[in-house]
Amino acid sequence: MNNLNSILIEGNLVRDPLLRSTPKGTQLCTMSLASNRYYKQDSGYEKEVSFFDVETWARLAEACYAKGRKGRGVRIVGRLKQDRWNGADGKQHSKITIVAEHVEFRPEFKKDENTKSAAGGANSDSEISIDEFDEIGEPVLAMTEKETEPVTF
Repeated sequence: MNNLNSILIEGNLVRDPLLRSTPKGTQLCTMSLASNRYYKQDSGYEKEVSFFDVETWARLAEACYAKGRKGRGVRIVGRLKQDRWNGADGKQHSKITIVAEHVEFRPEFKKDENTKSAAGGANSDSEISIDEFDEIGEPVLAMTEKETEPVTF
């Protein structure tokens, strides 16, 4: 029986995603995510930032590479993976990585005369609707003219 290994995390991309291929041709996209946590301290609220390495594979990797860029908000559902190795100095090392199984990008809104300021919110004309389903039954999202790209893969 498998143990539960699941994670849901939101944050912003620290840098532009990097796309590579395995020797067999499978696409691998790696990204770094910063997630903020606010907590109350004696003198007010404190901010704690945590950084996580994320990897996506195959079609999801290609989509993340195409849509992701530094600063973009993202929500990731996936699992944790631990890599272990012996370094050149003989010491054992390990690293925890998030393997994403589902990625949602926050919408990007163009700033123009119809869009409110960042503090005021987004233009209400940018709606997302489901037009059709792909070959595995997942919804394909279509955008209005104001929004030009899907936010979920």
